[in-house]
Amino acid sequence: MSTVVTFGEIMLRLSTPGFTRFAQAQSFDATFGGGEANVAVSLAHFGHDARFVCKLPAHEIGQAAVNRLRQYGVDTRFVVRGGERVGIYFLETGASQRPSKVIYDRAHSAVSEMDPDEVDWDAAFATESGGADWFHWTGITPALGPKPKAAVERACRAAKAAGATVSCDLNFRSKLWTTEEAQATMRPLMEFVDVCIANEEDADRSLGVTTEGSGAEAAAAAELDEAGYARLAERLRDDFGFDAVAITLRESHSASDNGWSAMLLGGAGSARPVAEAVRSRVYDVRLVDRVGGGDSFAAGLIHGLLTKDSAEDALGFAVAASALKQTIPGDLNLTSAREVEALAHGSGSGRVER
Repeated sequence: MSTVVTFGEIMLRLSTPGFTRFAQAQSFDATFGGGEANVAVSLAHFGHDARFVCKLPAHEIGQAAVNRLRQYGVDTRFVVRGGERVGIYFLETGASQRPSKVIYDRAHSAVSEMDPDEVDWDAAFATESGGADWFHWTGITPALGPKPKAAVERACRAAKAAGATVSCDLNFRSKLWTTEEAQATMRPLMEFVDVCIANEEDADRSLGVTTEGSGAEAAAAAELDEAGYARLAERLRDDFGFDAVAITLRESHSASDNGWSAMLLGGAGSARPVAEAVRSRVYDVRLVDRVGGGDSFAAGLIHGLLTKDSAEDALGFAVAASALKQTIPGDLNLTSAREVEALAHGSGSGRVER
């Protein structure tokens, strides 16, 4: 299998039990998660050599995060130890017409204060046969501050020097920075990116790219305008020179029921590219936990582009993987490639396996 490197922040997740509200909670369920860490865990489950780069304190909570990654087969040799804080986020899971809510407590976390020189980037992207195959990052990491921003650029340059394909999930977070700050940082970083993953808000807020039929009003419509999203993918490709563009499509019927699909233009890895944007199968998902759904899509797409013969098959695997994740509590997609393939090529009826 391939070697994939990810860089970002793993956080302590404190979620209210069941569907209780913050004001009701007398205890919290503790686990770990974070965009690029979630991707690494998924890829390790799919059989890849998944390496995660981060900075975590040397105290017991930092070690617990490292232990969790190791438990799922992620290579943590390039996790730098130091700093004082593990970032925290609190989650209240919504239901029906009540949306989920997230509160961050991540200021001055260890990774936000990580100097780019603390990581041996050349070693992180080195393998016995040459260089790593893939590097993945998200727009969350450079939003954490000047040092993570500089580290992302350093990592991208090292990835390119190693011959790795670079993917970015734009992942705009309004609680971390403004639209203006995001575009000033993200647009220049796109020169390193081969595969761009986004939704309509990410493309607009992070890169300033939108087209008719792909805005927020389109996402809320009864039926998605496929042509509008195809134009968005083409615009992103043409403006930034991406080899592939993936657009995730979430139809939010309520906080409990979503339609989930995606579109893909182009290709990378071993997958034969598509000249025109194609849409995947649509899954009607009864949500258990939607956090990490986009990360599981990114991991599934990376796996698909590295192992499938066609971009259509890669897209089908990615959407199936993320549909399954959204039925699993926690950030992490604890499914195997075999389970994903069974859904991608099956009925999705959910019948008991005996």
